[in-house]
Parts: sequence; C-alpha cells; structure tokens
Amino acid sequence: MNALNVREVDKLEVTVLVDNYTDVLLLQSTEVVKRSGTPPPNLPLAEHGLACLLKVKAGSEEHVVLMDAGVSPTCLFHNADVLKIDLSKVESVVLSHGHYDHFGALVEFLNNAPKGIPLILHPDAFYERRLNVPRIGVAGLPTLDEIALKKTGVTLRKAREASLLVSNLILVSGEVERVTDFEKGFPWAEAKIDDKWVVDPFHDDQGVAVKVKNKGLVVISGCSHAGIINTVKYLQKVARTNKVHAVLGGFHLTGPIFEPIVGPTIQEMKRIGPDFVVPMHCTGWKAINQFAQEMPEQFLLNSVGTTYVFQ
Repeated sequence: MNALNVREVDKLEVTVLVDNYTDVLLLQSTEVVKRSGTPPPNLPLAEHGLACLLKVKAGSEEHVVLMDAGVSPTCLFHNADVLKIDLSKVESVVLSHGHYDHFGALVEFLNNAPKGIPLILHPDAFYERRLNVPRIGVAGLPTLDEIALKKTGVTLRKAREASLLVSNLILVSGEVERVTDFEKGFPWAEAKIDDKWVVDPFHDDQGVAVKVKNKGLVVISGCSHAGIINTVKYLQKVARTNKVHAVLGGFHLTGPIFEPIVGPTIQEMKRIGPDFVVPMHCTGWKAINQFAQEMPEQFLLNSVGTTYVFQ
C-alpha cells in the first residue's frame, strides 16, 4: 500500500439518490443536513440498494461523481428527477463492489451517460455470486455483465490498489486491509472462484474518502463487507490523516449473524471519533438504533433525497 496525496476540498455534498429508507416528514434541515422537502405526489422512492452523488468543490473546480447505482433504473432515475439532479453532469462512476443492489441500474445509467465515462471498480466485481443460507438454501444473485458494460461505451478502470479521481480530490480505497479481529465478513455469501464456490472474500469491497479542509476525512461506504472499521482505518492510512469528520453508508450489520459485532463496531467508531455518523442501507434497524443511542451527538438519520454538506 502506498499513501496517496489527496487534495483537500472546500466543500463536499453527498446526496443520497437510493437507500432503503424514506421519510418525507423529516423536513428540518441544518447546516450539514439538507432534507429534500419534495412535495407530494413527486416523492423519492426507497429500495434495498444504495447510490450516492458526490459533488466536490476546490477553489474554482467542481466535480461530480456517482458512487453505486442502486437496484432499479426506476428508482435511480425517478429520484434524480424529483430531486432535480442532472445525472449528465456525472464525470466518473465508482462501484463499491459486485452486488446487484449497487450495480442494478448501472448499465441503464451508462447508456444515458457521455461515452467514455470512467467506471472505477475492482476486477473481482465480476465474480458469479450467491447466498447460501443455512436451513433455507442457495439463492443465486445477478452477475455484473462486463460485455453489457462495454457496449455502453464506458471506460473500465479495474484496480486493486487505491486510486485518485477528479484531479486527486476523491480517494478510492481499492482492496481494504483487514486489521480488526471481529469483522470477519459475510459467511452466507459465496463467490465462484476458479470454478469452485467458496465463502466470498470480498476483495472487491471498497470505500471512498474526501478530505475536507479544516474538517478531516469524510468516508462513504457501499456495504462495508470488508468491515466499516477496517475501511475507515485503511482510508485514514492511505490518505495519511487521523481526523475523520464523517462516516456514511452501509455498514452491513443487519441480521442475527452480525448482531454480536454491533457493539464492538460502535466502540471502535467512538475511538475513531467522527463528528457525524450516518448509517444507511444494510446497517439494519437494530444497529442503526444502537448507533443513535450510543452516539447521539454524532448520529444522523438518513432518508432518501437527503444531501449532506461538509465544508
């Protein structure tokens, strides 16, 4: 791992285009939290997926990057429409990992994007995948289609290492180092590697970070199959900064197999000490509520359409 020179931004806006939860009565905004306030009947939709639009500003420079694309084109495009977001301004796309609830609308988005737009992803994102749930059985998952992606005219940038986007203002982690003793992955998730179904190592799971001037690092995760604490610590290491301003995204703590690590995750998050914590998507109801109880000053409840402003 080589540390990278991440440029500071004056302002970062993260708009949640797709997430599992929507609450149109969350109307009160602050300097950091901007609720959409869209009036009926044009309300944002929720689905089991995630997509975030990142807008960074540094001096006179402005750049827009899409992280993940949710499950369905219906949700992604509808929400962009009601939120009055022009997706044609997206300059690059980052895929956090190769699960359908993050790439589901990707081909349709790219078909409507400028030809040659870069898509940054890990090469393992193309693995065949499935769930193998005890006492329930095997359920196949959609596979990311490389041929379909190439037909859109996208520029595929496959990378295992950390990399920088848009004039070195956005950091993509690449493969995340595993350093905690409690974040052990997802035992029900399997990938087909060398023609054998094995427990998915999720080497393709990656996060994104932006260094906000005088505030610190803002970390955005997709599902954190590598572990949200591992992800934050690795991005701190690559960006060469200890101060974390905010952590947003899916922490994958939902369900009985992850309940035992909710407590250790929150304790480590407290040690990291972000100013804001915004659990989304696959974090799960119990874990989200525990974050709210144990980190009440830092916790922010997400709803589809919310924009978080860090400056």
